[in-house]
Amino acid sequence: MVRRMRAEDVDPRGLIREAYAIEGIGAAECRSIFLDWALALPEDIAPRAAIGVLLATHGAAAHPMTRVLQDGLAEAPVPRRRGGRDGRLGS
Repeated sequence: MVRRMRAEDVDPRGLIREAYAIEGIGAAECRSIFLDWALALPEDIAPRAAIGVLLATHGAAAHPMTRVLQDGLAEAPVPRRRGGRDGRLGS
């Protein structure tokens, strides 16, 4: 039997919950809190699934953290070569 994740399971320290409670918090502070939360996420919890749980719990609020969580679900850009000899010579 698979147990459904709850917000308390993916945010045990309450970092995201508390960020939503802070009046006047900005996007930069939300990104910092998100990074702290992400670094502390247990290895057995998939980050995308955890973000989905948090968005389902808090995402209806018009809040900078909602945007940070949505950005966390976005696909990472494909790395591109940024120069060097091959970049200059076009090989």
